[in-house]
Amino acid sequence: MKILLSTLIMLLVTASISLAQDTKVEGPLMTFEETVIEYGTIEQGSDPLRVFKFTNTGTEPLIIKRAKGSCGCTVPSYKKEPIMPGESGVIEVRYDTKRLGKFAKTVRIYTNEKEEPHVLTIKGKTYKKEKEQSVPKVKETIFNSGN
Repeated sequence: MKILLSTLIMLLVTASISLAQDTKVEGPLMTFEETVIEYGTIEQGSDPLRVFKFTNTGTEPLIIKRAKGSCGCTVPSYKKEPIMPGESGVIEVRYDTKRLGKFAKTVRIYTNEKEEPHVLTIKGKTYKKEKEQSVPKVKETIFNSGN
């Protein structure tokens, strides 16, 4: 009985030591605040810029190797310097808002943390910008000449 009790206590102590160890990921780890940004319904030619915020929650510097939009209408940009553990950064994405209709585009982010890219998504709908209607000029007469 004493041997069984001693063995059980040893297992419990070993398990609690294992669980108490830091479970932080070794290496870089890119953690986004959000991976989908909704433009909503916007007017043609509206502000094209949206920003994805992230933090390196890993233990080593994070390096963004490249970022690629799903088409030429979606252009990502980012800083080329390494992001140190605990530091934050942004991926800026510009969509060509001159295009009309619904859209759902992706940006793939390749880093030094893993083989598969992070996938960010932008979506929304652009509608045709209404032309401003101008008031026709009134022909000047003796009644409206201002004299």
